[in-house]
Amino acid sequence: MSTHSIEPHSHHEGASHDGHDHGSYKSYITGFVLSVILTAIPFAIVMTGGFESRAVTAVIVIAFAVAQILVHMVYFLHMNSRSDEGWTMLSMIFTVIVVVIMLAGSLWVMYHLNTNMMPQMDHSQMQGMGS
Repeated sequence: MSTHSIEPHSHHEGASHDGHDHGSYKSYITGFVLSVILTAIPFAIVMTGGFESRAVTAVIVIAFAVAQILVHMVYFLHMNSRSDEGWTMLSMIFTVIVVVIMLAGSLWVMYHLNTNMMPQMDHSQMQGMGS
């Protein structure tokens, strides 16, 4: 009886025989560094007061968030153009749908909480303070 066994999956650096791209140490480090950068820049923008227009600040932060989603999908979830039977495209569509639902739902909830829970923030009260 032999003590050697044949493993169906080889664990060579960056190589795999099961048709999936598992990434390398370098790609994980690249993804991590990009994630840190894409988090630090919007954080710095918001902590320094942002831009003159809150809408511009919000759009820039959202753009960085979308870029970070793409970095996570490419470097950590290994979604690329070499898809297995269309699963990558299906996963991307599902991810986009979930993100849109989360963003729309969060904005809807925050708007209604602000409207219904903060009735004292009325402009008529603000006019009395200025006199």
